Amino acid sequence: MNLALLSDEDFTGENRVRLTGRRLKHLKTVLRASEGRRIPVGRENGLMGEGEVLSLTDTHAELQIILDQNPPAPLPLTLILAMPRPKMLRRVLQTCAALGVKDIWLINSYKVEKSFWQTPWLQEEHLRENLTLGLEQAKDTVMPKVHIRKLFKPFVEDELPGLLAGTRALVAHPGRAEPCPVHLREPAALCIGPEGGFTDYEVGKLEEAGCTSVHLGPRILRVETAVPVLVSRLFDACG
Repeated sequence: MNLALLSDEDFTGENRVRLTGRRLKHLKTVLRASEGRRIPVGRENGLMGEGEVLSLTDTHAELQIILDQNPPAPLPLTLILAMPRPKMLRRVLQTCAALGVKDIWLINSYKVEKSFWQTPWLQEEHLRENLTLGLEQAKDTVMPKVHIRKLFKPFVEDELPGLLAGTRALVAHPGRAEPCPVHLREPAALCIGPEGGFTDYEVGKLEEAGCTSVHLGPRILRVETAVPVLVSRLFDACG
Protein backbone atom coordinates (compact mmCIF):
# COMPACT_ATOMS: atom_id res chain seq x y z
CA MET A 1 0.00 0.00 0.00
CA ASN A 2 1.97 2.97 -1.29
CA LEU A 3 -1.10 5.18 -0.90
CA ALA A 4 -4.16 4.86 1.32
CA LEU A 5 -7.16 5.28 -0.98
CA LEU A 6 -9.99 7.05 0.83
CA SER A 7 -13.69 6.67 0.11
CA ASP A 8 -16.43 9.07 1.18
CA GLU A 9 -17.29 6.72 4.05
CA ASP A 10 -13.82 7.20 5.56
CA PHE A 11 -14.37 10.91 6.19
CA THR A 12 -15.45 12.00 9.65
CA GLY A 13 -14.95 15.70 8.89
CA GLU A 14 -13.77 17.95 6.09
CA ASN A 15 -10.11 16.98 6.57
CA ARG A 16 -10.39 14.07 8.99
CA VAL A 17 -10.58 10.37 8.14
CA ARG A 18 -10.79 7.09 10.02
CA LEU A 19 -9.04 3.98 8.71
CA THR A 20 -9.95 0.42 9.73
CA GLY A 21 -9.48 -3.12 8.45
CA ARG A 22 -6.76 -3.82 5.89
CA ARG A 23 -5.41 -0.27 5.85
CA LEU A 24 -5.18 -0.13 9.64
CA LYS A 25 -3.31 -3.43 9.67
CA HIS A 26 -0.89 -2.12 7.05
CA LEU A 27 -0.25 1.03 9.08
CA LYS A 28 0.56 -0.98 12.19
CA THR A 29 2.38 -4.05 10.87
CA VAL A 30 4.10 -2.85 7.69
CA LEU A 31 4.62 0.89 8.14
CA ARG A 32 4.84 0.57 11.92
CA ALA A 33 3.23 3.99 12.09
CA SER A 34 2.82 5.96 15.27
CA GLU A 35 1.17 9.25 16.15
CA GLY A 36 2.68 12.07 14.11
CA ARG A 37 3.66 9.82 11.17
CA ARG A 38 2.72 11.15 7.73
CA ILE A 39 1.58 8.78 4.99
CA PRO A 40 0.50 9.26 1.34
CA VAL A 41 -3.28 9.38 0.92
CA GLY A 42 -5.71 10.09 -1.87
CA ARG A 43 -9.46 10.50 -2.23
CA GLU A 44 -11.14 8.16 -4.67
CA ASN A 45 -11.53 9.97 -8.01
CA GLY A 46 -10.00 13.06 -6.43
CA LEU A 47 -6.75 14.62 -5.25
CA MET A 48 -3.79 13.06 -3.46
CA GLY A 49 -1.73 14.35 -0.56
CA GLU A 50 -0.63 13.41 2.95
CA GLY A 51 -2.30 12.27 6.12
CA GLU A 52 -0.89 12.77 9.62
CA VAL A 53 -1.71 10.05 12.12
CA LEU A 54 -3.46 11.72 15.06
CA SER A 55 -4.35 8.56 16.98
CA LEU A 56 -3.85 4.84 16.54
CA THR A 57 -5.79 2.15 18.40
CA ASP A 58 -6.54 -1.55 17.97
CA THR A 59 -9.71 -0.71 16.03
CA HIS A 60 -8.97 2.41 13.97
CA ALA A 61 -6.57 5.19 13.03
CA GLU A 62 -7.54 8.87 12.91
CA LEU A 63 -5.76 11.03 10.31
CA GLN A 64 -5.67 14.72 9.50
CA ILE A 65 -5.26 15.04 5.73
CA ILE A 66 -4.21 17.61 3.16
CA LEU A 67 -5.10 16.87 -0.48
CA ASP A 68 -3.23 19.12 -2.91
CA GLN A 69 -1.81 16.94 -5.71
CA ASN A 70 -3.32 15.65 -8.94
CA PRO A 71 -3.25 11.89 -9.63
CA PRO A 72 -1.25 10.57 -12.59
CA ALA A 73 -2.77 11.07 -16.03
CA PRO A 74 -4.82 8.06 -17.20
CA LEU A 75 -3.79 6.11 -20.27
CA PRO A 76 -5.89 6.89 -23.38
CA LEU A 77 -6.66 3.20 -23.73
CA THR A 78 -9.77 1.05 -23.93
CA LEU A 79 -8.84 -2.52 -22.99
CA ILE A 80 -11.12 -5.27 -24.32
CA LEU A 81 -10.19 -8.52 -22.63
CA ALA A 82 -11.58 -12.00 -23.04
CA MET A 83 -12.59 -13.17 -19.58
CA PRO A 84 -9.47 -14.69 -17.94
CA ARG A 85 -9.40 -17.57 -15.50
CA PRO A 86 -10.75 -16.29 -12.15
CA LYS A 87 -7.43 -16.57 -10.31
CA MET A 88 -5.72 -14.69 -13.12
CA LEU A 89 -8.50 -12.08 -13.28
CA ARG A 90 -7.53 -10.68 -9.89
CA ARG A 91 -3.91 -10.11 -10.91
CA VAL A 92 -4.88 -8.67 -14.29
CA LEU A 93 -7.27 -6.15 -12.74
CA GLN A 94 -4.65 -5.03 -10.24
CA THR A 95 -2.09 -4.67 -13.04
CA CYS A 96 -4.47 -2.68 -15.24
CA ALA A 97 -5.30 -0.29 -12.41
CA ALA A 98 -1.61 0.15 -11.56
CA LEU A 99 -0.74 0.94 -15.18
CA GLY A 100 -3.44 3.62 -15.51
CA VAL A 101 -5.99 1.74 -17.64
CA LYS A 102 -9.40 3.22 -16.81
CA ASP A 103 -11.75 1.55 -19.32
CA ILE A 104 -11.87 -2.27 -19.14
CA TRP A 105 -14.30 -4.51 -21.01
CA LEU A 106 -14.53 -8.20 -20.09
CA ILE A 107 -16.02 -10.14 -22.98
CA ASN A 108 -16.84 -13.71 -23.90
CA SER A 109 -14.94 -15.89 -26.36
CA TYR A 110 -15.29 -19.46 -27.60
CA LYS A 111 -12.33 -20.56 -25.43
CA VAL A 112 -13.67 -18.90 -22.27
CA GLU A 113 -15.18 -21.57 -20.04
CA LYS A 114 -18.76 -20.88 -18.97
CA SER A 115 -17.81 -21.46 -15.35
CA PHE A 116 -15.53 -18.40 -15.42
CA TRP A 117 -18.58 -16.12 -15.45
CA GLN A 118 -19.80 -17.61 -12.17
CA THR A 119 -16.78 -16.46 -10.17
CA PRO A 120 -17.47 -14.22 -7.18
CA TRP A 121 -14.51 -12.08 -8.32
CA LEU A 122 -16.89 -10.46 -10.82
CA GLN A 123 -19.07 -9.11 -8.03
CA GLU A 124 -18.86 -5.35 -7.63
CA GLU A 125 -17.25 -5.49 -4.19
CA HIS A 126 -14.47 -7.81 -5.39
CA LEU A 127 -13.85 -5.86 -8.59
CA ARG A 128 -13.48 -2.75 -6.48
CA GLU A 129 -11.17 -4.53 -4.02
CA ASN A 130 -8.68 -5.56 -6.71
CA LEU A 131 -8.82 -2.25 -8.57
CA THR A 132 -8.17 -0.47 -5.26
CA LEU A 133 -5.10 -2.60 -4.63
CA GLY A 134 -3.74 -1.63 -8.03
CA LEU A 135 -4.40 2.07 -7.47
CA GLU A 136 -2.76 2.01 -4.06
CA GLN A 137 0.28 0.26 -5.47
CA ALA A 138 0.76 2.89 -8.19
CA LYS A 139 -0.33 5.93 -6.10
CA ASP A 140 -3.38 6.77 -8.18
CA THR A 141 -6.95 7.66 -7.21
CA VAL A 142 -9.08 7.40 -10.37
CA MET A 143 -11.13 4.19 -10.20
CA PRO A 144 -11.26 2.22 -13.47
CA LYS A 145 -14.62 1.20 -14.92
CA VAL A 146 -15.23 -2.47 -15.70
CA HIS A 147 -17.91 -3.45 -18.21
CA ILE A 148 -19.05 -7.08 -18.51
CA ARG A 149 -20.39 -8.51 -21.78
CA LYS A 150 -21.18 -12.22 -21.81
CA LEU A 151 -22.19 -12.48 -25.49
CA PHE A 152 -19.41 -12.05 -28.06
CA LYS A 153 -21.29 -11.44 -31.31
CA PRO A 154 -23.78 -8.81 -30.06
CA PHE A 155 -20.97 -6.91 -28.37
CA VAL A 156 -18.69 -6.95 -31.42
CA GLU A 157 -21.45 -6.04 -33.87
CA ASP A 158 -23.48 -3.55 -31.82
CA GLU A 159 -21.11 -1.89 -29.35
CA LEU A 160 -17.52 -2.34 -30.43
CA PRO A 161 -17.57 -0.13 -33.56
CA GLY A 162 -18.63 2.81 -31.40
CA LEU A 163 -15.89 2.11 -28.85
CA LEU A 164 -13.28 2.01 -31.60
CA ALA A 165 -14.28 5.31 -33.19
CA GLY A 166 -11.41 7.79 -33.06
CA THR A 167 -8.90 5.23 -31.75
CA ARG A 168 -6.03 3.13 -33.04
CA ALA A 169 -7.86 -0.20 -32.80
CA LEU A 170 -5.78 -3.37 -32.38
CA VAL A 171 -6.29 -7.05 -31.67
CA ALA A 172 -3.27 -8.93 -30.36
CA HIS A 173 -3.07 -12.34 -32.03
CA PRO A 174 -0.07 -14.61 -32.61
CA GLY A 175 1.02 -15.26 -36.18
CA ARG A 176 -0.15 -11.99 -37.68
CA ALA A 177 2.14 -10.14 -40.09
CA GLU A 178 2.12 -6.71 -38.44
CA PRO A 179 4.07 -6.16 -35.20
CA CYS A 180 2.45 -4.32 -32.32
CA PRO A 181 3.16 -0.58 -32.62
CA VAL A 182 5.09 1.30 -29.96
CA HIS A 183 4.90 4.69 -28.22
CA LEU A 184 1.51 5.76 -29.53
CA ARG A 185 0.54 9.42 -29.37
CA GLU A 186 -3.15 8.79 -29.95
CA PRO A 187 -6.03 7.02 -28.15
CA ALA A 188 -6.07 3.28 -28.64
CA ALA A 189 -8.32 0.27 -28.16
CA LEU A 190 -6.68 -3.08 -27.55
CA CYS A 191 -8.34 -6.50 -27.72
CA ILE A 192 -6.64 -9.43 -25.99
CA GLY A 193 -7.95 -12.99 -26.25
CA PRO A 194 -8.15 -15.81 -23.71
CA GLU A 195 -5.54 -18.49 -23.07
CA GLY A 196 -5.15 -20.07 -26.51
CA GLY A 197 -6.19 -16.88 -28.27
CA PHE A 198 -9.29 -15.80 -30.15
CA THR A 199 -10.61 -18.17 -32.84
CA ASP A 200 -10.14 -17.21 -36.49
CA TYR A 201 -13.83 -16.37 -36.66
CA GLU A 202 -13.53 -14.03 -33.67
CA VAL A 203 -10.45 -12.33 -35.09
CA GLY A 204 -12.34 -11.83 -38.33
CA LYS A 205 -15.28 -10.22 -36.51
CA LEU A 206 -12.92 -7.94 -34.59
CA GLU A 207 -11.26 -6.92 -37.84
CA GLU A 208 -14.67 -6.25 -39.41
CA ALA A 209 -15.41 -3.92 -36.47
CA GLY A 210 -12.25 -1.94 -37.26
CA CYS A 211 -9.35 -3.67 -35.50
CA THR A 212 -5.94 -4.35 -37.01
CA SER A 213 -4.35 -7.67 -36.00
CA VAL A 214 -0.84 -7.38 -34.54
CA HIS A 215 1.66 -9.71 -32.90
CA LEU A 216 4.30 -9.59 -30.16
CA GLY A 217 6.78 -11.89 -31.85
CA PRO A 218 7.19 -15.67 -31.81
CA ARG A 219 6.68 -16.17 -28.07
CA ILE A 220 3.25 -17.07 -26.73
CA LEU A 221 2.56 -15.26 -23.47
CA ARG A 222 0.05 -15.85 -20.71
CA VAL A 223 -2.69 -13.25 -20.52
CA GLU A 224 -1.38 -11.86 -17.22
CA THR A 225 2.01 -11.33 -18.92
CA ALA A 226 0.66 -10.13 -22.27
CA VAL A 227 -1.41 -7.34 -20.71
CA PRO A 228 1.45 -5.34 -19.12
CA VAL A 229 3.77 -6.07 -22.05
CA LEU A 230 1.27 -4.78 -24.62
CA VAL A 231 0.18 -1.78 -22.57
CA SER A 232 3.77 -0.72 -21.91
CA ARG A 233 4.63 -1.20 -25.57
CA LEU A 234 1.75 0.98 -26.74
CA PHE A 235 2.25 3.71 -24.15
CA ASP A 236 4.97 4.94 -21.82
CA ALA A 237 2.88 3.67 -18.92
CA CYS A 238 5.51 4.46 -16.34
CA GLY A 239 6.54 7.79 -17.81
